[in-house]
Amino acid sequence: MCGLVGYWAPGEAFSDRLIDGMAERIAHRGPDSSGRWHDRKAGLALGHRRLAIVDLSTAGHQPMTSPSGRYVISYNGEIYNFAEIRDELARIGRAPDWKGHSDTEVLLAAIDAYGLEETLSRLDGMFAFALWDRSDRVLTLARDRLGEKPLYYGLSNGALLFGSELSAFAPFPGYEPRIDRSVLALFLRHNYIPAPHSIFQGIHKLRPGHFVRLEGPGDADAPTTCYWDIVERTLEAEPEPGDAAHLKARLDGMLHRSVARRMVADVPLGAFLSGGFDSTLVAAIMQAQSDRPVKTFTIGFSEEGYDEAHHARAVADHLRTDHTELYVSPSQARDVIPRLPEIWSEPFSDSSQIPTFLVSRLAREDVTVSLSGDGGDELFGGYGRYDLVARTWKRIDAVPAILRRTTAAGLRGVPNGVLRGIERALPSRLRAMHPADRMPKVAAILGAGSGMTFYKQMVSHQIDPTALVLGSQGEPRTLLDDGARLAERVGLDAAMALADTVTYLPGDILTKVDRAGMAVSLEGRIPLLDHELVEFAMRVPQAYKCRDGQSKWLLRQVLYDYVPRSLMERPKMGFGVPIEHWLGGALRDWAEALLGEDRLRSDGYFDPKRVRRMWLEHTSGKRRWHAQLWDVLMFQAWLDRHRETTVASNAAA
Repeated sequence: MCGLVGYWAPGEAFSDRLIDGMAERIAHRGPDSSGRWHDRKAGLALGHRRLAIVDLSTAGHQPMTSPSGRYVISYNGEIYNFAEIRDELARIGRAPDWKGHSDTEVLLAAIDAYGLEETLSRLDGMFAFALWDRSDRVLTLARDRLGEKPLYYGLSNGALLFGSELSAFAPFPGYEPRIDRSVLALFLRHNYIPAPHSIFQGIHKLRPGHFVRLEGPGDADAPTTCYWDIVERTLEAEPEPGDAAHLKARLDGMLHRSVARRMVADVPLGAFLSGGFDSTLVAAIMQAQSDRPVKTFTIGFSEEGYDEAHHARAVADHLRTDHTELYVSPSQARDVIPRLPEIWSEPFSDSSQIPTFLVSRLAREDVTVSLSGDGGDELFGGYGRYDLVARTWKRIDAVPAILRRTTAAGLRGVPNGVLRGIERALPSRLRAMHPADRMPKVAAILGAGSGMTFYKQMVSHQIDPTALVLGSQGEPRTLLDDGARLAERVGLDAAMALADTVTYLPGDILTKVDRAGMAVSLEGRIPLLDHELVEFAMRVPQAYKCRDGQSKWLLRQVLYDYVPRSLMERPKMGFGVPIEHWLGGALRDWAEALLGEDRLRSDGYFDPKRVRRMWLEHTSGKRRWHAQLWDVLMFQAWLDRHRETTVASNAAA
């Protein structure tokens, strides 16, 4: 796990200070050593920060040159099957005189032997890399299949910049990026920015499962090549054959192999343990393959409804792991907030970023690598919203479209005061669901033309974010916008999961895990995202994912071989913090400063009247706007942190 950075600027005099300064901006990703390499004639420079995990010697130093001398790489990630590739190279007589035992050296030898595309097809791992071909003078940028590792690139002041985080570009002369207001609207809808977009105009995130060949800095907008597409593979695949017992055995075997590969390290490793199904399964299989207690970590909160630490402790006791838990006070959690815009170098507002950072910091005190259970919900139908949307849409779709549209229009016209009055008259059980707050989304859902449009509205933070962002020209499209055609081919349940795997998983979940871990120099590994396991999960019939009213049914059957049902059968909880209450209490002054009308008007990104109305309604208790306000607040805080390198877009209305 490391950080990479570089620039391609023909005519630019190479400067050790410049490339070192760019790499220093991401030193947290690799505190163990730094390196640089340049091709003066081409005007290309590579920088690297190393977090040594496998082969701690200088033989793993980067940037690294291939055995043939043709290729130079700056690489971030881990290739879990590097030992198998190394053995295969020996069998075909293409093994070089190895200098060490790092996966980087094997990766370069494989590219020498097989070429880039064939090598990518053979890799099992998480990675992002910049590969310079000294012979053809071509730069290739590549990213892993699921998007575990980030890679940004784009043109600035005539130079091509690329790296693991946007902050690495700041030292480059003349770097003055402009905020893309349409992407800002996309951020407000989702609370993250999906690839290939970034917050800045002209700066891209490479899509998961893609690479791009660049023959010069001016190729920054060149089309990318997809080498692995989970949607196409799902559409082309036949359902996985076999009964429940066969599928369970297959899944158990694949999990054992994936976890074992991710336990290879020359440094201490452990696992995050929330007590939920996925993290428990990963920890259980780790412990089953370890000759000593696995180190597990969890954090707890004192606020009711936000604490699962006692569940994690019970699981750890059963598995006999070496468990560490830390109860975090509200003030300790809130103290992290000023660091968030620095940790996430572009706007990001999933509030579970706070506990994710805290548990990463806790784990880093004892280990350098930590495995997590992310991905299980997308792969095995774990989100309750899947079942809710499927059941609800079936009922809605039975209602004539004209009646749905008329009802939706009527709901939009009901004054908020009337809705509040109706809510107050309801029984307490129904009032707790805050129906008045949900009514705008209900209206949007009733007006949806398909189940996937319904799903998009369901997961949207802002129903109409372009109305909130001044100068926005509309949002860029994502797979959610084309989901109706996908649902026609694979069914609504599978389409929702596929859309999340392509958008939400890399854009939110994996971004959160990567940045939180890397902020404290902790490598996160995710066994459930082994690409062969992912392909298997997409072939598993829906009947084995949701069965007898249980989500993740097949995954549960494997888990119950390791942990008693009695420890696991409880309502699902999210990994969150009580932002709603904090905004009305301890964070109120901080939020007020960022959401002041003069401040909003001066910055010129948001409609001040709309934002102020949301803020005043939330603080007065009239409406619950905490999720939407957190998006705005995280952008405003990010803007404060990065204002010195950001030029305001001239697209404001």
